[in-house]
Amino acid sequence: MSADTATRPAAPRPRPPALRRLTLTELTLFLRERAGVIWGIGLPMALLIVFGNVPGFRKPVSPAVPQVSVLDSYVPVLLAFVLAMIALNVLPPVLAGYREKEVLRRLSATPVGAVRVLAAQLIVDAGMIAVTMIALLVVARFAFSVAFPRQPTEFALAVVLAGLALLSLGLLLASVLPTSRGANAAGAILFFPMMFFAGLWLPVAAMPAALRHVSQATPLGAAVQAMTDAWQGHWHPLHLLILAGYALAFAVAAARLFRWE
Repeated sequence: MSADTATRPAAPRPRPPALRRLTLTELTLFLRERAGVIWGIGLPMALLIVFGNVPGFRKPVSPAVPQVSVLDSYVPVLLAFVLAMIALNVLPPVLAGYREKEVLRRLSATPVGAVRVLAAQLIVDAGMIAVTMIALLVVARFAFSVAFPRQPTEFALAVVLAGLALLSLGLLLASVLPTSRGANAAGAILFFPMMFFAGLWLPVAAMPAALRHVSQATPLGAAVQAMTDAWQGHWHPLHLLILAGYALAFAVAAARLFRWE
């Protein structure tokens, strides 16, 4: 071995891309802030377990469809619960807090860029939504004999469009609200009526006709109906078009109104 080779410094180890590092950081922060884990992941799983052990939820939802239990009809509502909780109560306060603390302004002047922070946050939130939904589907199937969706492709499309619509709405809230406290309050104000129209407290089928029409026109109501249709083997593109329209409108509004500082 020559002296030059012996004294040559070792090549520096390549650093992971900035987006990957930011995503891992955002994931660590998400898990450290237990509120998102408890309410966005733990609560819907707990509701599924509670509902699954209530005898009334194992009965048919209607004599006309004896193969569909009340629990079967509630699983899409719980999936919508996951979407709404993370998109409305986790995403907006985090991003509004970053702006409030001038994190986005400082990052926008660095090579990392503030856009990567937004991308990392969306990746983490979308990943948590996907993991929680898969866990709910697996527990519902193997613990409570809830069948998987009969049309998995249409079901996946409904979930993706619903996720885009709700996360875009969360970005819109983060765009127009100056503080994390205001974003948290606005998300909670939207969450409860949207979950009502999604059928959490009163099944959509039991609503008066006027409320059913309103339900299907809301983002979560359309999401639940689209997932339910795919679950039962039906195909109604109207609800998917409604979700796509909401996703486009919210995304465009968020892009136009978003402020870094």
